[in-house]
Amino acid sequence: MRDVAIVAFGQSAHRRRTDELSEVDLLMPVLHEVLGATGLKANEIGFTCSGSADYLAGRAFSFTMALDGVGAHPPISESHVEMDGAWALYEAWVKIQTGEADTALVYSYGKSSPGRVRDVLTRQLDPYYLAPLWPDSVALAALQAQALIDAGDTDEGALAEIGARNRTAAVDNPYAQLTGDVPAGDHLVHPLRTGDCPPIGDGAAAVVLAAGDTARALCERPAWIRGIDHRIEAHSLGVRDLTDSPSARLAAEHAGAFERPVDTAELHAPFTSQEVVLRKALGLGDEVRVNPSGGALAANPIMAAGLIRLGEAAARIHRGESDRALAHATSGPCLQQNLVAVLEGGSAHE
Repeated sequence: MRDVAIVAFGQSAHRRRTDELSEVDLLMPVLHEVLGATGLKANEIGFTCSGSADYLAGRAFSFTMALDGVGAHPPISESHVEMDGAWALYEAWVKIQTGEADTALVYSYGKSSPGRVRDVLTRQLDPYYLAPLWPDSVALAALQAQALIDAGDTDEGALAEIGARNRTAAVDNPYAQLTGDVPAGDHLVHPLRTGDCPPIGDGAAAVVLAAGDTARALCERPAWIRGIDHRIEAHSLGVRDLTDSPSARLAAEHAGAFERPVDTAELHAPFTSQEVVLRKALGLGDEVRVNPSGGALAANPIMAAGLIRLGEAAARIHRGESDRALAHATSGPCLQQNLVAVLEGGSAHE
């Protein structure tokens, strides 16, 4: 296995609406930031991979327009996943492992503001039995929250505390959309209140990956990807135990998360109840600092929020604030798909 590290991370300021910006406008500053941090030019990147969703954009092959922000001429080696950018990072990591590239640019973006996110996300559901019923994303998350309450794993007060802790942590995050004292609010779908749910907003993120000595030359303290894996639950919600996440646990096991303790965890938990599930599945105790960035409860640009968890964990390693961090991304209803990566620090001379 080749040593691969995240050597740069950038993100946009996440906002409720960016009507004045196209996807390219949203991406350009972020791409310039990560390339500038490494000193690489676009034509020096070995592989480019992106993550986004045509359903959010409302048009087919929308990602091809975003390539204008990268510069696809002269021709580049490029790929796209119709998923959160965390899965684009996984594809880029595999590409580097094959030896076909030494560096990779990974980016993702989402503009949720033009449509109704709760309705759009129903397109992820089983098209024969569940989607025709139109259960939206908040209603499904509420089912999971109620299952946790019925099992005695949490209560509404504990969920409110999770929301408050995440958004308090986000006060120090200049890119966050919601920070500080955000009220728990009224019930949106019982037992979830508005404070238990993520903000709707637009945003973008990008990272640069590099292998071996290239990573050491580009970054003083690379965030080495010591393990990465992703797993999926059964598609049918009716056959799953919504109070647990076997796929997250299995992904963490294969990523090596249980071999040694981590000091930081960035969890992609858009709903407070999902943090309860993930902490249990990943064995995270109070000694682990969870979501020091504020997590998805502070900013949740769909299709970029998972990549941001990897980037935020890497950035803490770059700054020397973490030595071993766990980063998690999810996609689909009720934590259906889960990706886990373990990142570790190291000096440029190792």
